[in-house]
Amino acid sequence: MESRTRPRLPPTEAPPSRIERLCIERGLKMTGQRRLIARVLSEAEDHPDVEDVYRRALALDSKVSIATVYRTVRLLEENGILEKRDFGGGRARYDLADRGHHHHLIDVDSGRVIEFADKEFDALAQRLAQRLGFDLVGQRLELFGRKPTEAPRTTPRRRAGGDT
Repeated sequence: MESRTRPRLPPTEAPPSRIERLCIERGLKMTGQRRLIARVLSEAEDHPDVEDVYRRALALDSKVSIATVYRTVRLLEENGILEKRDFGGGRARYDLADRGHHHHLIDVDSGRVIEFADKEFDALAQRLAQRLGFDLVGQRLELFGRKPTEAPRTTPRRRAGGDT
């Protein structure tokens, strides 16, 4: 009797994340926990702080320690893979260093960070630097804002004594 099942191939590892590839290119040793932290950071769609990274990594591996996360984030920052951002709130948050030129608008109420690029602002920054006698070599714009609250709607008042 012939078997109809296909031979199983050994499970393959997921392809390296963006940060893992950058680490390998820079010659950094990639331990299992560093790979996990690199994957968490690569998949982040926000700007996590170390505590956020730790919670996300811990959900995937109960053995990861906060100290390992701190050391790994510092190593990635020292090697130009991550950039530290200060969006207020007393905690450093992180952004991939190779994400291209962009700016940030921070909602001071929710902490939400909105990334944007603006050619008009970039041109203005260039003109300002030139006007002041400098060649612009870099710039970063971080705006802090709050969405306006809507004024409460009022119902029209009836005039006293007369509408019938």
